[in-house]
Amino acid sequence: MSAVEIICRNCGADALLHREAVYDGFAKTGEKLTCSSCGFEYASEAEVPFKSHKAEPQIFTEADRSAKIEVFDEGENRKICRYCANYTVNPFTQFCAIHKKEVQATDTCDRFAEAEEKDEADSLI
Repeated sequence: MSAVEIICRNCGADALLHREAVYDGFAKTGEKLTCSSCGFEYASEAEVPFKSHKAEPQIFTEADRSAKIEVFDEGENRKICRYCANYTVNPFTQFCAIHKKEVQATDTCDRFAEAEEKDEADSLI
């Protein structure tokens, strides 16, 4: 649960829930749930009286959103250096193997050659 605000059933305070990990050696065995105001310990998360939040008023609807803007035609952005087979990246530079010069990922040229898709398993090796 993402809510951390509670109304403590022991002291009645509007407080925060304090979560503390419980360990047996180096192994985590559970969590200790306590009131940040009085220190009352709850046996389980089901017993914690979380503070309910009222739904915020909705001012805008989906009809108020702008139409989605498409900058590129289908596949048009796939002809940039970033997707070229001759594009090489390392931590210091981006390099074109055809032109033998430094390039940017968004550059283009007439000698574009689409790079093959790599399997995720191959990229981990």
